[in-house]
Amino acid sequence: MSELIGLRDDVYRRPLATALERLGLEGGWYCVDVGAGGGDVSVALAEMVGQNGRVYAVDSDPLARDVVARAAAAAAQAQIIALTQAGEDLLLPEPVDLAFCRFLLLHVHDPVVVVRRMAAVVKPGGWVVAQEPITSAGRIGGAPLSMPDARHQDIGALLPSLMRDAGLDVIDAWGESPAGVGPGPVAQYLESLTGVDPGDEPVVLPPLVTVIGRRHP
Repeated sequence: MSELIGLRDDVYRRPLATALERLGLEGGWYCVDVGAGGGDVSVALAEMVGQNGRVYAVDSDPLARDVVARAAAAAAQAQIIALTQAGEDLLLPEPVDLAFCRFLLLHVHDPVVVVRRMAAVVKPGGWVVAQEPITSAGRIGGAPLSMPDARHQDIGALLPSLMRDAGLDVIDAWGESPAGVGPGPVAQYLESLTGVDPGDEPVVLPPLVTVIGRRHP
């Protein structure tokens, strides 16, 4: 499964691969990637659903639409449709099988509103998957991490209850933390995120909590 996930230097690729494997994502699925950003996840989903499937890449930043379009063209994925919308305003032209978000809810004004909108766009029996961090549980040399610019930096700790409060059945939930010491992808990721080079300090990145929810059939 992980070989199919075309994520460039993504230290959190394994939680995504695990989630999609547990769902049984396959050709022909219709999906929405909410908070698509540069489109890496959207392209990965498109690779898996194939030409008979469809992926809506949704982001509140209008510039993200062009970035996603370029990523889709480079990957020759014609089934990616980029839309400019905030998660709180999510509205699609058709229902989908899977609504997905990652590193989104920590930034939005009202996370439960976004999860409810995601639940509303999936078909009965469809899936909602969210992956969010517990930032303060990350460590550099044993000291806690923080993300002052995030509205809800530890939203991952509340994610299962958010899914339940949105009317979804919580099917599975778990957390994973990439870790490392010295030069490597973990240190590079941390530096890109915080501007801090950890040097030879041991690093445990924030646990990424994955919750798989399902809409009532």
